[in-house]
Amino acid sequence: MSSCLSVFVIYMTATTAVEATRPPYWGDRFEAQWEDTRRTLHRLRKSILSILGLALVLGLIFMAVFADRLAPYPDDIAAVHFNRSYAPPSAEHPFGCDEVGRDVLSRVIFGARISLVLGTVVLAIAISVGVPLGLIAGYVGGTANTVIMRLTDIFLSIPPLVLALAVSAILPPTLQNSIIAISFGWWPWYTRLVQGMVLSLKEELYVEAGRSLGAGTFYVVFKEILPNLLSILIIKATLDMGYAILTGAELGFLGLGVRPPNPEWGTMASEGRFHLPEKWWMTTFPGLAIFVTVLAFNLLGDGLRDAFDVELE
Repeated sequence: MSSCLSVFVIYMTATTAVEATRPPYWGDRFEAQWEDTRRTLHRLRKSILSILGLALVLGLIFMAVFADRLAPYPDDIAAVHFNRSYAPPSAEHPFGCDEVGRDVLSRVIFGARISLVLGTVVLAIAISVGVPLGLIAGYVGGTANTVIMRLTDIFLSIPPLVLALAVSAILPPTLQNSIIAISFGWWPWYTRLVQGMVLSLKEELYVEAGRSLGAGTFYVVFKEILPNLLSILIIKATLDMGYAILTGAELGFLGLGVRPPNPEWGTMASEGRFHLPEKWWMTTFPGLAIFVTVLAFNLLGDGLRDAFDVELE
């Protein structure tokens, strides 16, 4: 009897140990992920400014996608109407008209499409270049880390706007070249951020456990480390979106960005500055569009940072 009891106790102990070491079922993992998402959304909803930023960003995206339907004068992207040149704001033209009679409101709406495309592509290029370099530098270390980080330091020593101006001065002023010029100064920030985070995460116990079980470098980097960086990258990209759009507007204002008659906000503000203060609407409304866009992404980024409960370097 005692031997049977001993066998039963050993069996139950072994079963408990196996269950404790067995990885959770997909349902358990899904439930844990859903719980984390629910807490994140709850923290995000508590911030009124974050909700305002999200609403403004969604409004900008909606305006850019449906610009053809929302603009009261969609032909005024390039058309001229000298009979209404310098028309002040009115019920027919709420934002007034520019020097060749184009409706400023319509051009501001279409300008959202150009600005959002510019910011999105710049960040896509910066992340595509900076994140892999940061992963290699942080995880591999050694000579690779030294070469990558010294190259990164060289680019970081030059202000992004100065580097963008230098590249824009060489290339013809187009939207594509503006994106290339701004991307030159943006990828190093992601390389530096990711490299620092990888140096910390690769010493965590779950990464050490993966390596001890024979997991390859590719698996450890992309299955264990990179998923833990996604929240930080999302926050960083959201905050950078407004600054990328602002940099593009600065290039346009200086005549090195998108050229007329394309309705880019910086270019529109530059065209109107020669007519201040009498024709104030030509510069004021494109400037307000830039201000609201940068504010919206900053509010949303700050809200996401609080919701994910992370800190950026």
